[in-house]
Amino acid sequence: MPSIPHRVYMDKNRKKIINRLKRIEGQIRGLQRLVESGAPCVEVITQVSAVTAAMKKTGAAILSNNLNKCLDECAENREAALKDFQTVFLRYIDLS
Repeated sequence: MPSIPHRVYMDKNRKKIINRLKRIEGQIRGLQRLVESGAPCVEVITQVSAVTAAMKKTGAAILSNNLNKCLDECAENREAALKDFQTVFLRYIDLS
């Protein structure tokens, strides 16, 4: 099976990730309106939790795409590709 260039692979998944980010953007705007209107703390924290979960899922999708990129690049420069992925993965874990 031929290797899929990273740009092509990301273009295939880019729309899904962009759509997730747009939904998150809408959630953030809604959260801002809640805070501005003085909504109860429970409602605000519930929405913060929802935004956080959506960001984590989006991060996981982006990481998954990056893993595929790294695997594709392993044939060319395995050490560098794995090091790059490790760096990204550790950053993501720190955010969780």
